[in-house]
Amino acid sequence: MSMIQITDLGVSHGRKVCFSGFSASIEWGQRIAILGDNGSSKSSLLNVLAGLATPTEGEVRCVAGVQRGHVAQIQHEGLLSGGERVSRALGAALAVQPDLLLLDEPTNHLDGANRRALYRMLRHFAGAVVLVTHDLALLDEVCDTLWHLEQGQITVFAGHYTDYMAERALQRSALEQVRMQTRRAAQSAHTDLMREQERAAHARQRGAKSIENGKWATVKSLTKLGRSNTTAGRKQAQIREQRQDLANRLDELRLPTRIIPHFHLPAGSARGAVVQINAGCVGYAAPLLAGLFLQLDHGDRLALTGRNGCGKSTLARALLGDPAVCRSGGWLLPAAGQVGYLDQHYATLPDGASVWQALQAVVPDWSDAALRQHLADFLFFEASVIATPVAQLSGGERARLALACIAARPPQLLILDEVTNNLDLTVRQHVIDILQDYPGAMVLISHDEHFLAEISDLTRLDLDALRVSD
Repeated sequence: MSMIQITDLGVSHGRKVCFSGFSASIEWGQRIAILGDNGSSKSSLLNVLAGLATPTEGEVRCVAGVQRGHVAQIQHEGLLSGGERVSRALGAALAVQPDLLLLDEPTNHLDGANRRALYRMLRHFAGAVVLVTHDLALLDEVCDTLWHLEQGQITVFAGHYTDYMAERALQRSALEQVRMQTRRAAQSAHTDLMREQERAAHARQRGAKSIENGKWATVKSLTKLGRSNTTAGRKQAQIREQRQDLANRLDELRLPTRIIPHFHLPAGSARGAVVQINAGCVGYAAPLLAGLFLQLDHGDRLALTGRNGCGKSTLARALLGDPAVCRSGGWLLPAAGQVGYLDQHYATLPDGASVWQALQAVVPDWSDAALRQHLADFLFFEASVIATPVAQLSGGERARLALACIAARPPQLLILDEVTNNLDLTVRQHVIDILQDYPGAMVLISHDEHFLAEISDLTRLDLDALRVSD
């Protein structure tokens, strides 16, 4: 007997239909990953399964006594490290001894050791697991079933992510070939119609000229000309019908929309050293890191590495000039307005503002047309989305908006703290492309080794070696 039975499930937000008509089951011991682009309502589906949201249509039936544990995408407890927040939330979810574990981006902020520990725990967890993730290793190592949310429908695939993507690539290739053949046939039909119309026009002209020159008897000639026009019209109608049929087939064969973001992060002008630290020390009530010697020039790329809680975010805040962080030693930093920062919880965004207002606050001198174009470059197209409060955006949408605000005032120093968290695979790759071309100084904090490996000319600073002993 299934743990959970889902029947004709649908979720809508206002006029936006997120998905509808979804029927499936969750079996005991199953490992399910929910996939989809940012904003496709993966978290909404997870919240319905967790009993935290009511679907617009359909129902979710659970076996009596099923205990559910849930970990949301973004945690707001008052701990310093993002990894510690996630670990604490996971511990709380497991404490209720759940039969079903529902996780939203569970590897966000976790270092390598904690990620591997999570993988082991999920593999040996006795109950069922449903999770939202963009972690490729987690998808392949743990999940045996995929629910892909795309264009308002959910496709179920039994197998691993690598197999699914290979299958989709084959389907897309076959579909592209059929579309190409159909497009050629449609073009041929169009050419046939043009040729037939031209032939019929010439035939009418010859017939009319024959009548005028008296070569045909009047009654017979009009009958013959009318018969010719009827035959030509029938043939043209057949070609038009064929062409319309081909056009309808092309509509049915339409490939899924792929949004290709067009945005860039040009750096502000800078000469010489952007950051210099000599015998630096950072911390709060007590020192956390000591013996910092660092110089970043225009174009340098630095990754801060180390275990959760080793001081990566603290050093990032020190580079920002945060007065809450105590510093000693020699520090040369850019002016506050010349540093762009994306923190791992998007705290730089005003929750009470809309998408439009958040950007307008950064560039109040921009025209409405410039604001609209800039937001479109970062995939904010529809008026309803632009008017959405920041607090209602998905994690990936918040990341895109934060990047848009940074790009509106290009900084000399760019600090990105776990920038790939919550980003779908399409936008993630584009962010990598952006950073490859970014000419300013850059500091990255990330536990995503696949991401760091994609950034060329990257140097690393291991903060574990600079950690002050407790």
